[in-house]
Amino acid sequence: MELSRKSQAIETLISAIILLGLLSSSVAAYCAVRYAETIEFPALNCRKHIAVLTDFGGVGDGKTSNTQAFKAAIANLSQLAADGGAQLIVPPGKWLTGSFNLTSHFTLFVHKDAVILGAQDESEWPLLPVLPSYGRGRDAPDGRFSSLIFGTNLTDVVITGNNGTIDGQGAYWWKKFKEDKLNETRPYLIEIMYSNQIQISNLTLINSPSWNVHPIYSSDVIIQHLTILAPVDSPNTDGINPDSCTNTRIEDSFVVSGDDCIAVKSGWDQYGIKFNMPTKHLVIRRFTCISPDSATIALGSEMSGGIEDVRAEDITAINTQSGVRIKTAVGRGAYVKDIYARRMTLNTMKYVFWMTGSYGSHPDPGFDPNAFPVIKGINYRDVVADNVTYSARLEGIEKDPFTDICISNVNIKLTNKPKELQWNCTNVQGVTSRVTPEPCNLLPVKEIDCPFPEDRLPIEDVMLKTCSISGKF
Repeated sequence: MELSRKSQAIETLISAIILLGLLSSSVAAYCAVRYAETIEFPALNCRKHIAVLTDFGGVGDGKTSNTQAFKAAIANLSQLAADGGAQLIVPPGKWLTGSFNLTSHFTLFVHKDAVILGAQDESEWPLLPVLPSYGRGRDAPDGRFSSLIFGTNLTDVVITGNNGTIDGQGAYWWKKFKEDKLNETRPYLIEIMYSNQIQISNLTLINSPSWNVHPIYSSDVIIQHLTILAPVDSPNTDGINPDSCTNTRIEDSFVVSGDDCIAVKSGWDQYGIKFNMPTKHLVIRRFTCISPDSATIALGSEMSGGIEDVRAEDITAINTQSGVRIKTAVGRGAYVKDIYARRMTLNTMKYVFWMTGSYGSHPDPGFDPNAFPVIKGINYRDVVADNVTYSARLEGIEKDPFTDICISNVNIKLTNKPKELQWNCTNVQGVTSRVTPEPCNLLPVKEIDCPFPEDRLPIEDVMLKTCSISGKF
């Protein structure tokens, strides 16, 4: 009963947050007053040239399509890439649009009183080929809709604002998914491919049709100060999914999701093995998650290019299924290794620790049954958890155990009705130190502090510049 009341209170809080955001956006969108202001914001690079969406015929009434206005603006501004770059301001209003592509040396700035609305006309969403490391779409075998904000083969791109909103209007897509009426995979809100020097920051993202932020096959990515909101029963609305990316920093963000708040990926079965591009050198810090049916941070299940050197710290989760979860299966191949998490504060959780070696979804029957994943070097320390049902569910693979697991300085307080078996361990090897409740025999006690790297990754030392814009918006 206590857990039920807490869950209801949290759901009420989430609904209030979303409602307040929508109300404030609606009021701002219909405010006709334009006033002069100067806005400062952090960015990888400041731009020499600045334009406003209305310069290209944009109409912010929430009804008129602005797809062509966005495309015309970006095509025009792309010519200035070699002359100091350009910035497109989305001013106050509601800007309905389908998918549009970004360009290099470019900043998209969404004003705090602006809402970019995803169109519900499928003709406004071009189709793309399936991702080569996946071999098929997530929702349907062939093809996928382009993301609302999309870019490929880019350098130096900033998607930011002073807490402007991007609303994917996902209910249309969720309904089609639940009714099995999709012929192509749903669009994401933001997807950047084959790119480097990317910043996504200071925005509110709501109601994505599927995943919210998906950098893939990219490097040197900074994601910070995002608020991501979706109903907790919305399908596959992952928050941030770094996928076959190197040197990524995720920080100072808050996610309410119907799926994993962060899902680290690198390809699916034989397609990911062949593509062979890992996700590595990833920093996650000062991050808060609410997701009753999924993980705070998931590693996998699509990890067939490998995942290594992930560093998570200062993580908060509330009413969430699990803390850090590793998901894999026979057929995935590759590895998840050198994973570090510390200073996690968890409240109202089903599991604190969860590793799954039988997460058996496959793109097609062509996966290799002898492609065993290697899971090793998993380090968790300094964890405080309250109102927990299960302490841990650690399930490796027969004849392919998960090894070198280290868990130290963990204090777990259980719910009023905990499960009798608190540590369910099979096919795992490792050690524990100063952990309560008492861990399983496969993780014997050894006086140790689990490691966390002392060096800094290059992405941690990237400093943002202070940029400014002035005008009547």
